[in-house]
Amino acid sequence: MCKNCKGKPYYITTAIAYTSRKPHIGNSYEIVLTDAIARYKRMQGYDVLFQTGTDEHGQKIETYAQAEGCTPKEYVDKVAGEIKAICDVLNTSYDKFIRTTDPDHERVVQKIFRKLYEQGDIYKGSYEGLYCTPCESFWTDSQLVDGKCPTCGNEVKPMKEEAYFLKLSKYQKQLEEHIENNPDFIYPESRKKEMLNNFIKPGLQDLCVSRTSFKWGIPVDFDDKHVVYVWLDALSNYITGLGYDPDGSSEKYKKYWPADAHIIGKDIVRFHTIYWPIMLMALGEPLPKQVYGHPWLLFGEDKMSKSRGNVIYADALAQLIGVDAVRYYLLSEMPFASDGSITYDTIIERFNSDLANTLGNLVNRTIAMNKKYFGGTVQEPAVREAVDSELEQFCCDTVKKVDECIDKFHISDALEAVINLAKRCNKYIDETTPWALAKDEAQKPRLGTVLYNLLEGIRYIAVLIEPFMPDTHKAILEQINCDVKDYDSLEKFGAFKPGTVLGEAAPLFVRIDPEKLYAEIDAMQKASADKSITEIEAEVTEPIAPEISIDDFGKSDIRVGEVLACEKVKKSKKLLKFTLADGFGERTIVSGIAQYYKPEELVGKKVLFVANLKPVKLCGVESQGMILSAEKGDSLTLITVDNAIGNGSKIV
Repeated sequence: MCKNCKGKPYYITTAIAYTSRKPHIGNSYEIVLTDAIARYKRMQGYDVLFQTGTDEHGQKIETYAQAEGCTPKEYVDKVAGEIKAICDVLNTSYDKFIRTTDPDHERVVQKIFRKLYEQGDIYKGSYEGLYCTPCESFWTDSQLVDGKCPTCGNEVKPMKEEAYFLKLSKYQKQLEEHIENNPDFIYPESRKKEMLNNFIKPGLQDLCVSRTSFKWGIPVDFDDKHVVYVWLDALSNYITGLGYDPDGSSEKYKKYWPADAHIIGKDIVRFHTIYWPIMLMALGEPLPKQVYGHPWLLFGEDKMSKSRGNVIYADALAQLIGVDAVRYYLLSEMPFASDGSITYDTIIERFNSDLANTLGNLVNRTIAMNKKYFGGTVQEPAVREAVDSELEQFCCDTVKKVDECIDKFHISDALEAVINLAKRCNKYIDETTPWALAKDEAQKPRLGTVLYNLLEGIRYIAVLIEPFMPDTHKAILEQINCDVKDYDSLEKFGAFKPGTVLGEAAPLFVRIDPEKLYAEIDAMQKASADKSITEIEAEVTEPIAPEISIDDFGKSDIRVGEVLACEKVKKSKKLLKFTLADGFGERTIVSGIAQYYKPEELVGKKVLFVANLKPVKLCGVESQGMILSAEKGDSLTLITVDNAIGNGSKIV
């Protein structure tokens, strides 16, 4: 049991979610994981502050907003709303939801940037390197994997621009010493070794912390050509959300900083254990106590991707099987240090075996037996046997086991320990055979003791399961009509009050019929395919652009053209060069669809193109128009028409 935690501050955060698209269930794992830790710490008596939120600046957001015909702020407002809604659907207990477009955050980030510049930790230079737009990161040739971004696997492109830099190299030795002197700072051990051996010890390069090639960011207040680059902006949320200010921080900041734990995905450990600590060192602030880089949740054996058709959304799944069942699956299926897996088959298996059979059946039949034999009144435990002591000890040991697992972020093991307690209670029923005791009136006192012990075991389960499955926690306590639900009551077996009249039993989890569930999933997917506007699985619906007049539309001259030839553009991995028969002759158009099509697949197709665009040179090739495509999520399809339509035909 936790003896010295009463009222002790405990600050825990997730990484803030990037507002590019609605998060799939793999992204949602982190908020549920962090919520379970935060709830458990509160239960132990800690004064917990749990922060999550959204990262809303950057070139990618600006590009998405332009494509959808809205402002970047309109775009991030929509996606941030979706992210927050999923947090709420999943019943997470965050105390602060920060957005990096919050005025207070933006104001303090400007102050941080200025402070670091004025003390010489930020300087102006120019950057020339290989840039990954999705990750908003620069890389060297040696860091690339098969010529692509080592983080996301996307193409990188050469880029050069004026920029401000943070002196990472100045703090390299200090960071190494901190990691060596604080062995649990980067957790688990494999992440620490990766950071030290792959990034820190080979030598840190100074970090680009401003950009001039786009405008959607926090302006550098003393140099209006620049906006603050995403990592200095985003990482600062952990202290700006507490009220940090270089000119004088709030009492809240002084109370809760340094953070006890940053819970983040393994793909962004580098930013949180190198860039972020050095920023704090430069500011003269304490470093977080621990950074836990958790593994990924995969669909089967693959990362989730809309283009692969293997995306599951947490809110859609919750509609099918319930919120607590989603939380249970996410937390129980993720190993501590290796990737987890989600499939509908395993969801059904775990739901039926663990939740319906083991837990639900235990509660239901225990209450039913007490109602049948004692009218629903809890009896005094009067006749003890050795098997009772074994159950009591198992209950107390489970509390210790869960405590240890939570402290080490072994969340799946903690939840397994609670389910194992339910299994032990079911075994106790088999050992004591209450139905046999009920046949002998002289055994009624023993029967009352057995049912008391079962109800007390169920109370232990109800209390311990709250951080993982809060609605199930409430439902169990209501059914057993028990108000003794605090963590301290688990220190000694026997807190359930005899004489309590039990509530009504109701199934906690109804077994899933696989055929019925798959029919519902198929219906969802069919509805999603049939309806171009409403996407049932809650994908981001592409908003309609602002209204235009018929005169505006008339300015675009859209024609039909036949692809006579198609080839890759030299020096580019994304561009294809089309030669079109446009009804008047031939024209060349360059299109960035090389990742979706092979050139030979397109020859002979009739496509739509905008004929009256001003020509532009792309990689040395003059493009005389724009070929039209349809984009959905990560997939793109070229718009083609019937071969009977003549070249040069106008779309009206």
